[in-house]
Amino acid sequence: MAKGKYQEWLTPENLTLLEGWARDGLTDEQIAENIGIRRETLYDWKKRYPNISNALKRGKEVIDRQVENALLKRAIGYEYEEETQEYIPELDRMVVTKRVKKKQAPDVTAQIFWLKNRRPDKWRDKQDIEHSGSVKNEIDMSGLSLEELRKLAELDD
Repeated sequence: MAKGKYQEWLTPENLTLLEGWARDGLTDEQIAENIGIRRETLYDWKKRYPNISNALKRGKEVIDRQVENALLKRAIGYEYEEETQEYIPELDRMVVTKRVKKKQAPDVTAQIFWLKNRRPDKWRDKQDIEHSGSVKNEIDMSGLSLEELRKLAELDD
């Protein structure tokens, strides 16, 4: 890495560029490639230079919100209008010939994903169940022979 290369990325113009790349959905690896550095170097810059880290965070926040909104929309269903266009040679342009209102049904997979992540206390696959109290009629079996234990096991079937 050339000494001081990070300095050019601390200028307002380049910080805006970093933010834009993050907003466009580029990964850290792709951003590092655009800068001409290794991904590990970008990680180091993010730790050392808050301006670079903040620019990337601001950009990613926007796209994260858009994805969250799209997931929610998909989970609850939505309405949209679909247009059909047709080229009219006499007018030499496309003209809308039909508008139809359509409904996208809620997506169960999106609902499950949303609930498992937003409400893990109620919706995660693994539930923690706490048991309190004691087991009554505890029997000490430490003195039993293997044969006696097998006979007891057969009784439970």
